[in-house]
Amino acid sequence: MGIKVDIELCTGCGICIDSCPFGAIKVEDDLASIDERCNLCGACVDACDFEAILISDVKEAVIKSDGYEGVWIFAEQRNSKIASVVLELLGEGRKLADKLGVDLSAVVFGENIESSAKELVRYGADKIYIVDDPVLKDFNDEIYSEILTDLIQEHKPEVVLCGATAIGRSFIPKVSARLKTGLTADCTGLDIDNEKRCLLQTRPAFGGNIMATIICPDERPQMATVRHKVMKKALYDPNRKGEIIKKSFNGLSMDLRSKVIETVEEIGDMVNITEADIIVSGGRGLQEPKNFRLIEELAKTLGGAVGASRASVDAGWIPYAHQVGQTGKTVCPKLYIACGISGAVQHLVGMQSSDVIVAINIDKDAPIFDVATFGIVGDLFKVIPEFVKRFRELKG
Repeated sequence: MGIKVDIELCTGCGICIDSCPFGAIKVEDDLASIDERCNLCGACVDACDFEAILISDVKEAVIKSDGYEGVWIFAEQRNSKIASVVLELLGEGRKLADKLGVDLSAVVFGENIESSAKELVRYGADKIYIVDDPVLKDFNDEIYSEILTDLIQEHKPEVVLCGATAIGRSFIPKVSARLKTGLTADCTGLDIDNEKRCLLQTRPAFGGNIMATIICPDERPQMATVRHKVMKKALYDPNRKGEIIKKSFNGLSMDLRSKVIETVEEIGDMVNITEADIIVSGGRGLQEPKNFRLIEELAKTLGGAVGASRASVDAGWIPYAHQVGQTGKTVCPKLYIACGISGAVQHLVGMQSSDVIVAINIDKDAPIFDVATFGIVGDLFKVIPEFVKRFRELKG
């Protein structure tokens, strides 16, 4: 559903203002406007004597999507290496494209990237659009947003997806603004409403306390950024064939306001839990910071990384680099062991796609057990030492 004001019929009389129980209507320059507080109750429609306020059904709006077809993935790359989040997007994009009965395409910008781009076909893409130019070697949001906008306007995909990375968050909002369409950020789930051909975009809301599913019924393309490590990577097929489409770009014609002078790689012992195959995480159940040594010992025994809940990070028990969850890192290890973590939605969003989840908690009703593969109801101060002892025995 959607609500609109017919500017030809509206007189700016203001009657609708008093009818709205949510204070969502105001009149400026003799024209009513309705903001995001509207819940489509219809009170203003009944109050308007000029029939200037209309609530339209999604089925009517879908007519506007005529001519838009296909699912596109923006394939982020650095130094000609495709980012791992792209392979996850291809896996999910393949499902969406099959439900819609359309092609799955990837778009790649950079320099000398054709050989890397061809690999995307093996991961499920039907078409690859390549823009290869020395100007595109380093990311620049001005250039990237202009090129992607032009390509979308030319080929009209109905769905465009991008990783919720530093690059994706930087330039994809500019693309959606130029196209005057919607964008849902940091999605953790995607699906298709087959009847209305709407992309169902699920993301955490209200600090992670609820999961909201958002649609963009009126405009195309439907755009979303997706968090890293929340979806399974696409399967690799070395025999798969696809179409490579090279697009030209005259980078010299752009008057850029900024440019990359130098790229410096950070060197240090930074924690990268997003790439770990085994993660042992601790929460408030550890009671005090010194008890994180139990988590560290178990992680070291298993050859894994140390994670943490937001509560333990906020308490100053462990640095932010270890935080798993909506406001931390999204992870997808082969094994995730949650120790003393109750399982708030904010945390579950960041780890529930792990292959195997083991939960240790003294509270048998803790929400973490709802997503756990194996649950241990017990005192972590007794369970973890037994884990460490047994794993050491198994390792010989």
